[in-house]
Amino acid sequence: MVSNGYRPEIDGLRAIAVLSVVFYHFDVAGIGGGFVGVDIFFVISGFLIGGLLWSELDQTGRVSLRRFYLRRFKRLAPAFFTMALVVSAVAWQVLLPFEYREFGKSLIAATVYLSNVQFYREAGYFDAAAEEKPMLHTWSLAVEEQFYLFLPLLILLIGRRRWLSPILQGVFVLSLLACVSFTPTNPTATFFLFPFRAWELLAGVLLAIWGYKTRSDWALHPLLSFAGMALLVYAVVFVQSGPGFPGAWALIPTLGTVLILLNGQDDNVVNRLLRSGPVVFVGLISYSLYLWHWPVAVLSKYVRETYAGPAESAAWMALSLLLAVVSWRFVERPTRHAARLGFPTTIMGVGLLSLVTLGIGGAAFKADGFPGRFPADIRSHIDASADFLQDWSRCNVAESGPLAGVETCAIGPAGDPQVLFWGDSHLRALMDGIGAMADQRQVPGLIIWHAGCPPVFGVEKRENSATPVQDLACTTANASIRAALPDMGLRDIVLIGRWSYYVDGTGVGVDAENKIILLPETGSQADRLRDLLSRTVDEVGTYAKVHILRQIPEIPFYDSRITARRLAHGRSDGLSEVFSVPLSEVDARQARSDVMIAEIAGAENATLLDPRPYLCNALRCSIWAGEEVVYFDNNHLTNTGAARVAPVFASVFNGAAE
Repeated sequence: MVSNGYRPEIDGLRAIAVLSVVFYHFDVAGIGGGFVGVDIFFVISGFLIGGLLWSELDQTGRVSLRRFYLRRFKRLAPAFFTMALVVSAVAWQVLLPFEYREFGKSLIAATVYLSNVQFYREAGYFDAAAEEKPMLHTWSLAVEEQFYLFLPLLILLIGRRRWLSPILQGVFVLSLLACVSFTPTNPTATFFLFPFRAWELLAGVLLAIWGYKTRSDWALHPLLSFAGMALLVYAVVFVQSGPGFPGAWALIPTLGTVLILLNGQDDNVVNRLLRSGPVVFVGLISYSLYLWHWPVAVLSKYVRETYAGPAESAAWMALSLLLAVVSWRFVERPTRHAARLGFPTTIMGVGLLSLVTLGIGGAAFKADGFPGRFPADIRSHIDASADFLQDWSRCNVAESGPLAGVETCAIGPAGDPQVLFWGDSHLRALMDGIGAMADQRQVPGLIIWHAGCPPVFGVEKRENSATPVQDLACTTANASIRAALPDMGLRDIVLIGRWSYYVDGTGVGVDAENKIILLPETGSQADRLRDLLSRTVDEVGTYAKVHILRQIPEIPFYDSRITARRLAHGRSDGLSEVFSVPLSEVDARQARSDVMIAEIAGAENATLLDPRPYLCNALRCSIWAGEEVVYFDNNHLTNTGAARVAPVFASVFNGAAE
């Protein structure tokens, strides 16, 4: 049966889980799969909660939600709110307004146990990187909280014990199959969302139920412990993050945890190690350590940009450990075991603290992150770091028809589109300026953009910043566009892209690590793009007037967010040198792509549109337009920049209006 006694090896497993995550997030060498510590936590949580609920159901015939949630709130809420309030105060001091506003959203989501949904929905091309979100780690807590709602309510709904186990087994299988099946096509959803993670928690639940039913002594054979530990070590060292996870890879840490739990009471070297004093202590503070380590990692790297070396990384880990010990000793333990904290008092306390964090989050969001916290001399860069959000209310993805699965955004007045702007993320950055001109000229139109996807027919590509599914989506979307365009009655079509990126196959400056290969890899990449673009312009020219936008000049080493942070934290050395670039360098970077689009435009009677007069003088191209910054990063304009460049499209709208 499930033991009612304390099982120290479970705290040992918690120690492995939390240390794996901490070492991974602080970039300790050799811990390439440390993120699987979360999967270990899921199985442990399912095992403990499943055992408690099944035992109560078996002994009393019912489950007390009041008692269950009282235990959960006393166990989890005090340390969470302590961390959330302290991090809110530190974030106030260091985060830029746009980032603090986004922090406010994540604080609200974490308070109501929906941060996994929040971070899933935020994932996107211009979204802040994961390592810049101080509350990102709460996604796994949200998954567990959703499990704490799901399992007791399911038990109450089913009512009869003999049906419960088969139903849970069925849900386990469905969740596992969904996780494995959807990870290749939507890894973000399967990583963050509860339905795709439920099987890991249910693995622990089903193990606990089996043990209770069979009266297991949890000591079957030493090989189970050794096999389980081998699987965990393999997962922590070798499992890779990225689009293939969780999927079938998550089976490795899940099975490893199950095997150790299954044989946890056996006397063998693995279990003795897990039961050892230092390991158990880390397991006891694991919840607080998990809560604190990620904000420490994020905010320290945010301020420092990069650590000076392993010694500094170790110092920040030590701070995380110290905060965890203090949290465990003075917050977590006293409230968890406080008999005076009954249900009404606990609920009232959780409610009041929730109102506080919701108020902080709501104020941060409503006040746009309180920009007045920073001096005026850096506000131009701060404003630019937030000046890229567009109105997506007129965008939709068709469920049927020639453009099924392709997102289109309407601009201008209602009516059949006369103009189409088709491109990559450069078009996305220009969206507000183009939309304003469409409204001004009263010309209905459409925008179709796809990040990292050149607006050409027949393209196949492989990009290191995209998943294979995203690469395929580019090819598929462009094929749908090709089929749909001839029958749309369009008068003008504008092609917009980061042409030098596709010609040279690499970014520049701050994004030099971005690489793209146009397939098949025969001949030069420039020749492949020339052929694809020439054919596209020739084909489109049979039913619409074609325009090609010369590439927005790149300012290689500028990024508004990085610049604003450095200025805000007193690191301004050398920054002025990245604010502009000699025109000769722009010409050199765009030499091959400029010649290509000019020749194609001339041969196919297409119009070449040039944004340079709005962004460059005779000598240099700059991020500045008067006192305003018009670049978001080194190759995308802000909305202010989009408005400045918009007149380049006057001939497009004039032609459509004639």
